[in-house]
Amino acid sequence: MDSDAPFETLERDQCAPAPALGTWVHQVALALMSRPQDEAIFLALQALGTLAQVDRAWMFEYDARALRFRNTHEWCRSGITSHVSDLQDAPVTMIAWLHRALSQRRAVMIHDVARMPRAARSVQAEMLRQQDRSVLSVPVFHEGRLRACIGFDATRAPVRWQPAQALGLFLCADLVAQARYGGTETERSRARAQLYEPLLYLRLGHGTRGLAPADILGVRSARDYSQIWLAGGGSVRDMRPLSAWAALLPQESFMRIHRTALVNLGHVKALERGASMPWTVQLRGLGQPWSVSRPYRQALRARLGV
Repeated sequence: MDSDAPFETLERDQCAPAPALGTWVHQVALALMSRPQDEAIFLALQALGTLAQVDRAWMFEYDARALRFRNTHEWCRSGITSHVSDLQDAPVTMIAWLHRALSQRRAVMIHDVARMPRAARSVQAEMLRQQDRSVLSVPVFHEGRLRACIGFDATRAPVRWQPAQALGLFLCADLVAQARYGGTETERSRARAQLYEPLLYLRLGHGTRGLAPADILGVRSARDYSQIWLAGGGSVRDMRPLSAWAALLPQESFMRIHRTALVNLGHVKALERGASMPWTVQLRGLGQPWSVSRPYRQALRARLGV
């Protein structure tokens, strides 16, 4: 391949290893084994992006027929714009040039986005809109089927991608595929059912995370902001007020139990009530119970069926 070529596509066995790849795989494995799935993928991308010194690390997923795709996870370096929420349920025809190589199990190393071929014009326009100078993309296969793509963006300056970087992403893609799509048949069925569950997007540090409503234990008001408690442990602060979250979250799963709190009924572990004692709910995985104020008690009992 011409050293000045604007892009290259490589099969896995054309990629030479490098000493740093062990660190990449180790960091991704640690993330995937230690955290809930969506958070783990975000942390894996954060580790990869930091180690590779790129501006974005991302993942998009295909639907069951590989006719549409959507961005699901993204990490961004400080000061780099996020685009994870831009392409949702987008037609694969938009990325047909890229998709062709991915479906052939090839990494696509775009060294110079500005000089991509005419056949890539639609995906090139999207990359330029995101201010990409260079893009590296690697397919994620599971059980012989193309399920997703992970990759890197360079926005501050163009990058001449190396085959070792592509190999590193190939190896990490294997880990992501097993974590995301492996498991028992029941788990795979659940994953397929949830694959296109609508996501709510939170800004986490320098990245943006798509969060399924089922992964939220509850939301509490923090003055003009909201504190989100997560099923995997911990909480994050969001800039939107509680009223915005009340409108965003599905009413069939969430309800207000206090003027300052919403809970996910699917995560209510216990309801403590008494004539002379304050009512509280215990949420799965949280040590401290949440108060239930009087106006919401009967509705809560009805929703819980008690």
